[in-house]
Amino acid sequence: MRYMMFQSSALVADTTRRGKALRGRRMIHVPGVARYDAGRGRRTGVPEVILAEGKRTEHLIEILRTLARGGRGAVVSRLSSAQVEGLRAAATNGGPNLRFRAGDRVAILAGPLETPPLRGLVAIVTAGTADHAVAEESEAVLDALGVRSVREYDVGVAGLHRLLDAVRRLERRHPDVYLAFAGREGALPTVLAGLVRAPVVGVPTSVGYGRGGQGEAALAAMLQSCAPIAVVNIDGGVPAALFAGQLLSSRQRSLTRRLP
Repeated sequence: MRYMMFQSSALVADTTRRGKALRGRRMIHVPGVARYDAGRGRRTGVPEVILAEGKRTEHLIEILRTLARGGRGAVVSRLSSAQVEGLRAAATNGGPNLRFRAGDRVAILAGPLETPPLRGLVAIVTAGTADHAVAEESEAVLDALGVRSVREYDVGVAGLHRLLDAVRRLERRHPDVYLAFAGREGALPTVLAGLVRAPVVGVPTSVGYGRGGQGEAALAAMLQSCAPIAVVNIDGGVPAALFAGQLLSSRQRSLTRRLP
């Protein structure tokens, strides 16, 4: 009975601590538009990323203006050409000044993201040239987080010698995690995971046609991998980068705890 009471008290205390961490003082309200989770960086190790898809351009501008006025940075993903045009026009009229990356699909608002400093190296590996676009989204997000990356492009398993040469170059750099991008049959992450020391994240891309096209076969193949890999959704370059950031953040917290 005493053990149950102690366990219950510990649970209540833990819930209270978590509740305090989630209170609204870490939320930035944009009236009638959004509630930006400003505390996510400290809580999880990676910041909230603003998804532009489905948002009206004026709403995006208002969110970014609010963050800029507070001296905060931000990452915006999946921008349309119309949204980019609107944001560029707003910048010439005193709006938020953004740096566009990954073929204008990602925008970076300068300022702190309130994430712990992330140290480490992420290897970005693509199967083909058609996979570059999604890989560049990951690279842009990692750059915003302050994470170094190194890349090897067009090293798919259709020419295995290309991949083996790339692995030799990358392993000399000792990456902490690999992000492997592949469409069509999606074999690259599985093969790569059997050759390297670091964790591999498979990113299926919407490359391919016919039955199993648009990334469906690639996703299914990665989920059936006989080598241990993590897998994100089709064209999930942003979540792959955030997952890599969390791995680095978690490792750094573990190292800090071990220090005397």
